[in-house]
Amino acid sequence: MAVPKKKNSKQRSRKRRANWRLTQPNPDKCPHCAAPRRPHRVCRECGYYGEREVLVVES
Repeated sequence: MAVPKKKNSKQRSRKRRANWRLTQPNPDKCPHCAAPRRPHRVCRECGYYGEREVLVVES
């Protein structure tokens, strides 16, 4: 069984973990009003989710 010969330094393991970052969510366009919105969420501009009106938005 393979066993590491020496201890990895903090710097080496932190360099490896430096690329563990979150990516920004890609905004979709609302099919009803074409405003940018997060995927799988109700549009804040018109209140629609897909083809259904879920919220009544006052303007």
